Amino acid sequence: MNEFPDWIPIGPALEQLSVKAATLYSYVSRGQVRSLADPKDPRCSLYSRRDIEQLLAKRSRPRARAEIASSTIAWGEPILQTRISTVKDGQLFFGEQNAEILARTFSLEEIAGRHFQSVASTTPPVAASNVWHEETNPKIRAFAFLAGRVSSAAPALGRTRAALAQEAFGLLSDFADAVVGETHSGSIHHRMGASWNLPERGIDLIRQALVLISEHELNASTFAVRIAASTGAALPAAALAGLATLSGPLHGDATEQAVMFLRKITNKPSPEAQIHQTLRGNGQLPAMGHSLYPDGDPRAKALLQVIRPKPNISHAIALCSQITGQFPNIDMALAALVCELELPEHAAFSIFAIGRMSGWLAHAIEQIETGNLIRPRAVYSRLKPGKPVSKEK
Repeated sequence: MNEFPDWIPIGPALEQLSVKAATLYSYVSRGQVRSLADPKDPRCSLYSRRDIEQLLAKRSRPRARAEIASSTIAWGEPILQTRISTVKDGQLFFGEQNAEILARTFSLEEIAGRHFQSVASTTPPVAASNVWHEETNPKIRAFAFLAGRVSSAAPALGRTRAALAQEAFGLLSDFADAVVGETHSGSIHHRMGASWNLPERGIDLIRQALVLISEHELNASTFAVRIAASTGAALPAAALAGLATLSGPLHGDATEQAVMFLRKITNKPSPEAQIHQTLRGNGQLPAMGHSLYPDGDPRAKALLQVIRPKPNISHAIALCSQITGQFPNIDMALAALVCELELPEHAAFSIFAIGRMSGWLAHAIEQIETGNLIRPRAVYSRLKPGKPVSKEK
């Protein structure tokens, strides 16, 4: 006998709505369909039958063009086609392959080759700019590097995918050196490990983190990259648009907030008290939950499994889940990595920016090939108070 007749599991919900899991998750994130943990299996969710019926009734009505446009701009249906990655059934796929599986063996350069749909060839190293050594903040080095490349970059239009991919491989490699602030030999994860004096295990954890963070379909920074690339902007200019967007507190900067939070609660005699205090002050905890993954961010699960954090770190993350009923997302996993390996300040940003650069460049190339300018229309309306926004990775 069904103890919750008004709540149904994901299979019947998807069948009634005739959508994929990612679309159902977007309905949940926008508050259109409520969900709750299945009492019989907390790893799964149940969905409101009533909300689904109301949503189906609404979908059957004719919709004005403006209404359709406004519903797709915030966690809506995909509005751009891509072959690079997708989220479906609660999992992240790079092309047709599960990202978690690829991260077990691939390097960032190899996964970039999949994203670019091209094989890397040898590119001559670029001499390190003075700003790499004079500036201690990797964020400033990252912005300075890309801005410096924009003025001398080759035009994006009228070039083959192979030519664009060749430039992208070199740009990714040089960007990594600029962010790290040193030049070493070998793969990017080895160069980062050498700069941070990591043992072999730590270097391999960096490799897996770079791959897992490398791409995440149409997140905010990637969309900014595609808009810039659609104008014909050069690859460094498109990447700079992504980096600027990543710097926001609701996107990439959330990772460093997670590091500060995790360090704070792991150093307290009573982590519960600090968690309660944070909830009272902010109404939410950093790096917990993800709108696309109601049953848990698979990237976080994969990374935390291989990190095997120290007991105080594992205990703190478990408490966050227990108290909030939410799962850690990739921000929390990266924070755990930083704390576990005792990485330097801004290491979380460095890992995120270097890894995601491969996805940005792939989307820039894909958008350039379409030849289409991204130019949405605005719908004039009187200003209304906005709803709280969700963080996105």
